Amino acid sequence: MDAPTRTAVRLLTRVFQAIDVPLTFRLWDGTPARVGAPGESRFAVVFKSRRVLRQLLRDPTSLRFGEAFLDGEIDIEGDVFAAMTAASSIEELRVPMGARLAVLAGLVRL
Repeated sequence: MDAPTRTAVRLLTRVFQAIDVPLTFRLWDGTPARVGAPGESRFAVVFKSRRVLRQLLRDPTSLRFGEAFLDGEIDIEGDVFAAMTAASSIEELRVPMGARLAVLAGLVRL
């Protein structure tokens, strides 16, 4: 695993550590990042480039996520209905200021 991939996994883990559902992200190189609650996720969010992950971590809005999906920059593999349910938990997630600052600093290495 190269340095940008390790950084991406670390940042995703930091952001989603408190989420109450299991999530799987698959990075541009195929590396899975399993975060959130224990257990298997029934879907995976696939980031097709480092650039789109940087954009979504820098400005994490549902609008930006939807635009990235429509533009084909991210994909959802597996159970789309489970992903929609998880989206509700993600919308309610409040990331502490320290974690937000660490993510912004980490984007430089991504």
